[in-house]
Amino acid sequence: MLVFRGSGGLRMTKFVFVTGGVSSSLGKGLTASSLGRLLKSRGLKVTMCKLDPYLNVDPGTMNPGEHGEVFVTDDGGETDLDLGHYERFIDESLSKMSNTTTGSVYSNVIAKERRGDYLGKTVQVIPHITDEIKERVRRLGTLGADVVIVEIGGTVGDIEIVPFIESIRQFRRDAGRDNVCYVHLTLVPYLAPSGEQKTKPTQHSVTELRSRGIQPDIIVCRSDQPLSDGLKRKISLLCDVPMQAVISAVDAPSIYDIPITMHDEGLDTMVCNTLGIDLEANPIDLSAWRDVVRRVHSTTKTLRIGVIGKYVTMPDAYLSVGESIRHAGFAVGAKTAIEWLEAERVPTEIDSERIRQLDGIVVPGGFGERGVEGMIAAARIAREHDIPYLGLCLGMQVMVVEFARHCLGLSDAHSTEISISTSAPVIALMAEQMDVTDLGGTMRLGACPAMLDEGSVVAELYGTTVVSERHRHRYEFNSRYRAQFEAAGMRCSGTSPDGRLVEFTEIADHPFYVGTQAHPEFKSRPDRPHPLFLGLIKAAAARAEGREPHIIDPESVNATL
Repeated sequence: MLVFRGSGGLRMTKFVFVTGGVSSSLGKGLTASSLGRLLKSRGLKVTMCKLDPYLNVDPGTMNPGEHGEVFVTDDGGETDLDLGHYERFIDESLSKMSNTTTGSVYSNVIAKERRGDYLGKTVQVIPHITDEIKERVRRLGTLGADVVIVEIGGTVGDIEIVPFIESIRQFRRDAGRDNVCYVHLTLVPYLAPSGEQKTKPTQHSVTELRSRGIQPDIIVCRSDQPLSDGLKRKISLLCDVPMQAVISAVDAPSIYDIPITMHDEGLDTMVCNTLGIDLEANPIDLSAWRDVVRRVHSTTKTLRIGVIGKYVTMPDAYLSVGESIRHAGFAVGAKTAIEWLEAERVPTEIDSERIRQLDGIVVPGGFGERGVEGMIAAARIAREHDIPYLGLCLGMQVMVVEFARHCLGLSDAHSTEISISTSAPVIALMAEQMDVTDLGGTMRLGACPAMLDEGSVVAELYGTTVVSERHRHRYEFNSRYRAQFEAAGMRCSGTSPDGRLVEFTEIADHPFYVGTQAHPEFKSRPDRPHPLFLGLIKAAAARAEGREPHIIDPESVNATL
């Protein structure tokens, strides 16, 4: 139970706002996530959200090669990738309410104006836009959380961030001074010619924030080496915060070290002091997280895992995939060296021998034609050379197309997303499979249940025959071809509860050849790797050790889980 000093046991939701200055990509999301983990380790109920200043209503239509992956929540929200960090660190499933954009705010306010909700008043940024932003944050506080951590995207000084900064300035007045904490993340660069760390960027960033009416309670300083007491004292004096509220955030060996580093610097202590949370009544227990960090740094072997996709020039496009691979590696004591292979270059420019030397292959999701033939070629190499393979969404669809072409003799097999004229549409829209004219335009988004076949590889890995995974796609396995596939050796091992939609495919006579229409990467955790990724990595470890290819022992997988 949350206990406040001098509160007489009265429970009130607290709010922490995390802003950033000087430069983007300093790590606001990871700082906020680490703070969330620390507060949860004190027994507090924590939820998180992201306020993004771009005009898109959500990231669903944004290019992953530019913006990074689209993270999907259980309720079908297409959100910023930072929500993936939040979920992985605080181990809580968030909702579409946890991501707000300028586009969604303005869209809602304009809709209200058109309905007459404002009774003919002049609609303005203040108070109507700022009130909408505050209401979305306030709504999260009604869901039972003790602390709501809110990250504001962009950097202080960006023109598009102004309404958000004004909203959180007002929030302290509305919620009460003791219920709001401002954490500001900034940069302390090291200049080699002078051999010094410079505090001017931090000073200017804080000055800009203060010009907007916000005095930070805590300043987190990103740097490549620790801040000396002298530098902390200087920042404290010039930015008007206590010296102990100047937190040194040094580059960490892994992102999972950050909560420990932040705790050692006193971040959670300062936040609790600012918010009036009783430290003695809410002691911290980091034993579980320290065990995660221990496993991160206790790897005894290296596995080469190839991720063959369309957007590999920006690894953030597959952020959750990469983290899921690493989580599974932690569980088996292996460092997973991920090789990002551009699908368009397979197998023309990339020697197929390089792929054959991999210990495992993941083909992730994506949309559109580019790179699909390369993914199909990679699926064939994996199938024919006994390389463990995990296909996610589009990755499952290309393994189906490849199998149809080379095992069923359907040389023209394809997805109607790529070839509307294919004579063998093994992947198609549901409407196309049912011979109706309304093809629709909506995707299957969010958590969907699936029933797994008894005795199948996936059922053994999950340890159950009923699962729920998150989806983001339009095209499905064409069930008209199911009998042909199963007769030739590819099992449709999981379906929707009504049996109409194929959710999982596998080949039993293979070290590991599994596809899922879902995105299991969104549910993996550093201390609880996803069963499908764990199965892949165990099979990859067996391949790396030179053992005879064999289906991994399900009991050993479940024991690891």
